[in-house]
Amino acid sequence: MVTIASTLDFRDAARARLPRFLFDYADGGAYAERTLHRNVADLGDIALRQRVLQDVAEVDLSTTLFGRKMPLPVALAPIGIGGMYRRRGETQAARAAHARGLPFTLSTVALCGMDEVRQATPGPLWFQLYVLRDRGFMRELIAKAKAVGAEALVFTVDMPVPGARYRDAHSGMSGPRAPLRRVLQAMGKPGWAWDVGLRGRPHKLGNLEPVLGNASGMNDYMGWLGANFDASIQWRDLDWIRSAWDRPLIIKGILDPEDARAAADVGAQGIVVSNHGGRQLDGVLSSARALPAIADAVGDRLTVLADSGVRSGLDVVRMLALGAQGVLLGRAWLYAMAARGEAGVALLLDLIEKEMRVAMTLTGVNAVSKIDRSILASTKDIL
Repeated sequence: MVTIASTLDFRDAARARLPRFLFDYADGGAYAERTLHRNVADLGDIALRQRVLQDVAEVDLSTTLFGRKMPLPVALAPIGIGGMYRRRGETQAARAAHARGLPFTLSTVALCGMDEVRQATPGPLWFQLYVLRDRGFMRELIAKAKAVGAEALVFTVDMPVPGARYRDAHSGMSGPRAPLRRVLQAMGKPGWAWDVGLRGRPHKLGNLEPVLGNASGMNDYMGWLGANFDASIQWRDLDWIRSAWDRPLIIKGILDPEDARAAADVGAQGIVVSNHGGRQLDGVLSSARALPAIADAVGDRLTVLADSGVRSGLDVVRMLALGAQGVLLGRAWLYAMAARGEAGVALLLDLIEKEMRVAMTLTGVNAVSKIDRSILASTKDIL
């Protein structure tokens, strides 16, 4: 049993509990995984100014994003097949987020569909949409998201094709004899096999089942991703999404100021500075490196969020100091859920809050709204 003393301990606990193909799918990145590692390393290298005697007896961690007052400047990011990490895992994570008044973002390729998540909790829900070849199906997903009361549409634009993820072939998520290899791995993790393998059925992609039927199972997951993403979409094609969606639109996967300006020009209310957790193009900038220039370019035109590499409350403060107005937690909540389910995600959010409070106290800021580059020890390495 791994002792959970910090947010980083959840990763070790998840590794101990999961079959290899699932741990490596969550933990891995594209190609040689350099960008994945830079996401964490570059963010960790951001030095803060420690200040004293600044009257930080009361520290306010709340903020407002897209009209919703939130106790923390964080939301849970979309993650594919999250329901394979704990029994009906997306519902567990959504309940934990709701208990804290924070948004949960449901992936297009989640195990649990929108109806199931909405039945599990009335909490704030965002829906993540991929660029699909079938525009009619995209419209159906948008209509469904509106019907279940999703407050924002997170449109992911950095995945016209899946990245080259070598770990997936090595682990059995894809490649030769993948189904057999996954079964053999599951046999070595009886806790997971009972909780998810047996009691967590059906193992189908809930949002895709209306279209794919029996073909929406895990055996078809990687093949479906490669066959159905659309690389032909352009900025002008977003007009029909804006016409179908009258709530906040957040464009996820922005790494360049020009693309950030284009997102603002098409009427998006927010962007997510993100490299998909290092899972797409290896060698690109880390989110921490890309964020300041993007915030400078469009921070007064739309809400700038960020993800990739965030593992702690201290990292959240760093991202805010670099120019983000909110942060999406991805792998952090998946590790926590894999380790301890809904209770793990709740504990993660508690730890994020405590770590943010300590970091803000020791940098002399008593409100999220006051976190900016003035708390950085130096900006020469990021601007």
